[in-house]
Amino acid sequence: MTGLHRFERAVVVQVGRHSSERIVFDVNQAAAILISDLHHRTEKRRVAMDACLQVLRGEAHSPAARRAFVAAALEAKILRSD
Repeated sequence: MTGLHRFERAVVVQVGRHSSERIVFDVNQAAAILISDLHHRTEKRRVAMDACLQVLRGEAHSPAARRAFVAAALEAKILRSD
């Protein structure tokens, strides 16, 4: 089942200025970053969380969650590579 949650292309983020880049391969990793590392409660973060939850519940496909995660990461200025 986890294969269904993988992104077609990984997303690279860098959460802290002095932290190393993290390669996000799937919805679980994206959700973990949204929960633990993005502390500003923005609309794009909320949409990304909802998209990840929908995928995990089997209600949506991973490309939608990836797009929402990329938008939230871009807004938070942590996106390094899409």
